[in-house]
Amino acid sequence: MTPEKQELCQACLQELATLLYEEADKNQIKDLESIEKTVRQQILERVSPKIALFLSTKQQAPQPGKPAK
Repeated sequence: MTPEKQELCQACLQELATLLYEEADKNQIKDLESIEKTVRQQILERVSPKIALFLSTKQQAPQPGKPAK
């Protein structure tokens, strides 16, 4: 990854972290364990499905030199 893309990725992650924090139940994030559970839940519910969709779309694209299924 180029330095420019790394910088953009970090900026996007920071923005995402801010948005997820704003949506988190502040009463549920009192200690390290509850913070970890909250982050894990948010990633599973909001982030992973979008990444999985992107990855599955990329995998389904025909590859040159390989017959389509």
